[in-house]
Amino acid sequence: MLNMTRGILYLVSTPIGNLADLSQRALATLEAVAVVYAEDTRHSGNLLRQFGLRKPVRSLHEHNEVRRIREVIDRLADGENLALVTDAGTPTISDPGVRVVAAAAEAGFRVEPVPGPSAVMAALSVSGLVADRFLFLGFAPRRGRQREVWMDQALEAPHTVVAFEAPGRLGALLGEWESMGAGARGCVVCRELTKLYEEVRHGTVAALADYYSGEEVRGEVTVVLEGRPRREDGEDVDEDEAALAARDMAGKGESTRRIARRLQGEFGMTRNRAYEMALRVVEGK
Repeated sequence: MLNMTRGILYLVSTPIGNLADLSQRALATLEAVAVVYAEDTRHSGNLLRQFGLRKPVRSLHEHNEVRRIREVIDRLADGENLALVTDAGTPTISDPGVRVVAAAAEAGFRVEPVPGPSAVMAALSVSGLVADRFLFLGFAPRRGRQREVWMDQALEAPHTVVAFEAPGRLGALLGEWESMGAGARGCVVCRELTKLYEEVRHGTVAALADYYSGEEVRGEVTVVLEGRPRREDGEDVDEDEAALAARDMAGKGESTRRIARRLQGEFGMTRNRAYEMALRVVEGK
């Protein structure tokens, strides 16, 4: 049950680039609250000053979020209205704040969104890919088992996938997708959305991998990937072509897992069928 007579925690969306995207409601909310909790106090402090706001700004980031919970709850209990902002876009979407929001809601306080800019939604809207359902995966892990799981999710999803990537690793991500059989899929790279040097580049994974492999990439990057194509009932898999591709990968020392992923992505094999073929090829059967 909500405690309507006590403080409210507002989740305020801030511009991802263009300052004109800060809504009147967001501006009025930031002006009215007692304290603004921010992922980066310097960044958010500059934003507030550009709009003539002088507010106390407290840090709330991945390293101190748990420690801030008690403070936020106490302030709400004292009747203070608070705002939570991220560096850019909508709070808690691949950003700190989830645990604070959960704690405030569990304690019975009202948590209210102030919607606005989102790199995820902006990228989807210009992608030209089906967006009635989509999977958001955040940033790709750099290595190890976590990256393997992330790649499985990205390449096996039947729906459009949205991901963030560091500019210096964009080419490697696209190249890995191509090597795993997703080269023919539609893909859109959105860079510096709403900023002066905004770039939205459409193409296939293979074409974009080729383009960005020799390109120095700067700024914030959002990637939209077409979902795994569905094979129509009765449509046959080209077993000879699939086996040839599998043997080629095995000869280069690729793992059974990576071979199976390519067979799924490029040839439309089911997971079990792809793994069985990959295993036979690797074991030399």
